[in-house]
Formats: sequence, C-alpha cells, structure tokens
Amino acid sequence: MAKQMYDTPNLDDLEKGPWPSFVTGLKRLAKENDMMVDLLGQLETSYRTKFGYWKGGTVGVIGYGGGIIPRFTELKDEKGVPLFPEAAEFHTLRIMPPAGMHYSSDLLRQMCDAWLETGGSGLIALHGQSGDIMLQGVKTENVQKAFDKFNEMGFDLGGAGPALRTSMSCVGAARCEMSCFDEARALRTVINNNIDDMHRPSLPYKFKFKFSGCPNDCVNSIQRADMAVIGTWRDNIRVNEAQVQDYYKAHGMSDLVNDVVSKCPTKAITLVDTDKVQASDTVSVAALGDGKSLCIDNKNCVRCMHCLNVIPGGLLPGKDKGVTILVGGKRTLKIGDLMGTVIVPFMKLESDDDFEKLNDLGRTIIDFFAENALEHERTGEMIERIGLMNFLEGIGIDVDPNMISHPRTNPYIRTDGWDEEAAKWNERKQSAA
Repeated sequence: MAKQMYDTPNLDDLEKGPWPSFVTGLKRLAKENDMMVDLLGQLETSYRTKFGYWKGGTVGVIGYGGGIIPRFTELKDEKGVPLFPEAAEFHTLRIMPPAGMHYSSDLLRQMCDAWLETGGSGLIALHGQSGDIMLQGVKTENVQKAFDKFNEMGFDLGGAGPALRTSMSCVGAARCEMSCFDEARALRTVINNNIDDMHRPSLPYKFKFKFSGCPNDCVNSIQRADMAVIGTWRDNIRVNEAQVQDYYKAHGMSDLVNDVVSKCPTKAITLVDTDKVQASDTVSVAALGDGKSLCIDNKNCVRCMHCLNVIPGGLLPGKDKGVTILVGGKRTLKIGDLMGTVIVPFMKLESDDDFEKLNDLGRTIIDFFAENALEHERTGEMIERIGLMNFLEGIGIDVDPNMISHPRTNPYIRTDGWDEEAAKWNERKQSAA
C-alpha cells in the first residue's frame, strides 16, 4: 500500500490543457511506489519555491568511474532528517542503447520489468541528448543490483562526468533512403575502441560523438557533438523522373514553385523548357511534361536536403557517398552555443581501412583535447581559445577552403593591410578603455 499523496497544486496545473503531462505519468507510478510519492512532494516544493534541492555525490558500480548520476536531497529538517525520505536518494543510471535505437517490443518489456525488480522507480527516459537510456530513480543500495541485471541483458553503462559520452546514430541505413553511410558500424567502431574513456573519466570535460546518415542530421550532431560525422555525397542528386512527375501531377505547378524551387537557398533549382536543357556531369534534370523540366545545378547545391524531403523518392542523394566531419559543436557553457566547424569536407566511409581512419581521427582529437583543454571546457571552446589553425596543426590536418563557419555569407576576405587595420583596432580599443 503506497503512502498518502501530498497536495500538489502547482504540479496539478501542468496536467491542464491539451498536451500530455509528465505529472500524470508520475502520479500513475506513485499509486504503487512510495519513492514516486516523495518525488512528487519534493518537486512540488521546488515549483513553489522556484529552487532546486538536489545535490551530487559519489555513487558508482564496481570497475566503473562513471555512468551513474548521483542525486541526494537537500530538503531536511533541523535534525538532518529528509523531508521526503523515500526520494532522499534518487540516482540515475545511464545505459548505452543499441546503435540506431533498435529495440524489440519484448526487450522493452524486459527492461521495464528489470528496472522495477531491482528497486528502480519505474521512471525511464528514452533517450537523453547523448542517447542514453536514462533509468531515473534508484537508491544507493540498489545501484549495483540494477546495473548487474541490465549487464546480464547485454547492456553497458554510458558516459557521465568529464568523460567520453554515449554516442548516438540515426536509424539510417536500416530504414532511411537518405542514408549515405553505415551509421551503426561507425558508432560501434569509434565507441568500442574508446570505451575506457567513457567508463573511467579522465578528460577535462565531456566529449561527444554523433553520427547522422545525411545532412538532415536527425540526431542534432552539428550543434551538440564535439565530433559530428554527417553523411553526404559529392556527385549529382539522383532523379527518379516518374516519381517527380507523380509529385507534379498531385501538387501542380504552384506547389512545385512555392515548396521546392523558391525554397532552394542557393537558387540551384530552376524550371526550364525541356528542349533547352539536358542532364550532364553537373546538372540533374527531371522532365515534368507540359514542355517543362526541373533542373538542378549541382555545383551550387549545398546539400540542405529540402528538395529531397519534399519529393521523397523522386530526388535522392548521389551515388558517390561519404561523410563530412565537423568538430566543436556544443550548447551554452562558457562562450555560448557553437555549431561544428568542418575539418574534413569529404571522406569515403566504406572499407575497413576507412572506418579505421575515422577511429584514428577521433582518437587523435580526444588526445589533443585531453592535453590542451582547460578544466570544464568543451572542444569548441578550446578551439575558440587557441585558434583553429593551432588545432588543425595539432591534429595534423591541412587547411581547406571548406573550413568556414558561415558558408556563402562572404565570398572572400582581403588580407592586404591586415596588420595595419589590426593596429588601428587595438588603438581604438585602448582609447575607449
């Protein structure tokens, strides 16, 4: 019999309106779980006071230095007794998911049962920003037991703290026609070869890999990953003329112009008279009928994916596929949000040697980060501090014109008279001070 529920007027407000509320799920679990009853009590207190009451600590499992997020309550009476004792310890286990997030329904049921059987709260988040299965809410005495159970099922702890974090890959080649490489293999190659940095934290701060099969970037790698591997192609967009014509017949010229042609950011797509254009090494063409053809100037295509998404199956990635690698993406920390900077514009990722090369690059970047970053500094912030040129020299990569933060916003930068202008800028700065 679960303990009596607390009054939670602030949380109750979150159940109002048309959208599902996490509060409803917590209350459902609380009917048979005292830990969730006390969690609701502590959460209601935080909503009332607008203050968080969790602190960290040291909790782990045998042989691992990371993977557990300790949470201890700070809500206690004058004698130090927790006000919500059943949720006084509410630790989280980060569990690595299968690459591409593939589960069977039977496995999901086994996970839910195992979590409750080992003293867990029943609260599971699929998935955190690094991809982890977040098993939220377990007491210190049950942490080892819960891990052992999931380890027997074939799962391992993910990353936490100043360590290599759990990686994410999109479902990619398993189900998506846009995929440009084997995302799952790339993930497993890199993570399996660097797992020690995940389980035994020894880096200045967190480091994340993410693998997206195409520029749609469904796992948000460019803005969240220290090293983002994004599928791309370097030949022409492929055209299935019949499916393009089906789209045209179903939507008409107005939608084709407004939703496809005019939305191309570089104006690489045009409508031309059929008798005045033909496909070439750089031009993709799809005859629409009515004497018009859809023409794509591939030299000016920036792989934004918009036209491929609007006409799925009609327009597809080219055949010469590979990946672009970017470094330095992150959320706000010391210097604000950063998106990844291109360091490898294109590399093939097909053979065993290609995947080994990818892993070697990842290892080189991690080692450079470990040796040169300041404490609590992400890779992108390190690059901002030491300069991109020094970073590229340190990891042994040559400068390339594609290594730009804002493509097409400025066609060139004149450097004649640069030193004189810099001196003037310094003088103005000193005068202002």
